[in-house]
Amino acid sequence: MTDARGFQSLSPTSLADVLDRGQVMDLGVRPLWSPMPRVAGPAYTVRCPAGDNLMLHAAIHRAEPGSVIVVEAGDVDYALAGGNVCALAHRRGIAAFVLDGVIRDLAEVRELGFPVFARGVIPIPGTKTTAVPLNEPVRCGGVTVHTGDIVVADEEGIVVTPAARAGQVLADASAKQAKEEAETLDEWAAAHREKVEKVLREQGFAG
Repeated sequence: MTDARGFQSLSPTSLADVLDRGQVMDLGVRPLWSPMPRVAGPAYTVRCPAGDNLMLHAAIHRAEPGSVIVVEAGDVDYALAGGNVCALAHRRGIAAFVLDGVIRDLAEVRELGFPVFARGVIPIPGTKTTAVPLNEPVRCGGVTVHTGDIVVADEEGIVVTPAARAGQVLADASAKQAKEEAETLDEWAAAHREKVEKVLREQGFAG
């Protein structure tokens, strides 16, 4: 399993600044309760056909502790998981669910404190009838995710770092975040004003 510990201190905004737009999930996949703690972990990928949640339920018994289970669902008409499933995942040490789909029993999940990022909530449960392979590439929130990619998610968004690039992305994002944290607001404001005015001059703005 890819070591994601270094990513825990990085904001999705810092990661998005050094990755391309294609690695940032769309805003439809969002935290379902607040305040949502930041989670960072290697993806464990799952595909669920429309109306069926069998493979997510299988994955919680197979994913290693610390994993972020990432699911491509076939619809948003049936819940992929509910309170008991989230409680079991939490007990097993799963870091979070990131679902291109919906769940139910949100009140229970919120009380439990288990991080779930999804498209929403619906009370109708899915069925458990269709077995498909686990750990295949999936599309979630518009991003192609492979098992072992590093997922960082909080209230700012969800960013996926390809496993093959994890070391370089970690170094680049850490350096950028450290530089920004060391900069005072006055220093930032001066640089910001200079940049804005330069662009305005180049555009012929005379106001």
